Amino acid sequence: MKQVSTSQKESPDVCRRSMCPISCTLDIIGDKWTLLLMRDLFMGKRTYSEFQQSPEKIPSNILAERLKRLMAHELIGREAYQEKPVRYAYQLTDRGRSLWPVMKAIMQWGNEQIPGTYDTTEFRERE
Repeated sequence: MKQVSTSQKESPDVCRRSMCPISCTLDIIGDKWTLLLMRDLFMGKRTYSEFQQSPEKIPSNILAERLKRLMAHELIGREAYQEKPVRYAYQLTDRGRSLWPVMKAIMQWGNEQIPGTYDTTEFRERE
């Protein structure tokens, strides 16, 4: 296979098992929590406490680590909205928003292939 060259800098903690684009992508978003956080961001959640209210109940230590990983890979950014104590609101970057077609395809597949999933048609259609 031909290697695709890129001018982008490599993200700090990419574990390259191979140069396969699927493998490299999974190294960033392939765990069971990261795409759920991305889903929440696409649905408008912004704060740590909002993420903790998701039905999957992500443990706080994993949530903190995944937010750091998403920032390291420039999929999200953050901005302080409170000073004492400092609290942050998170937002998708352009790079993070570029995952929308992937998220949309996963939702569509789940709706079509897994009985009982809630209908995401309306969410998928608002772009």
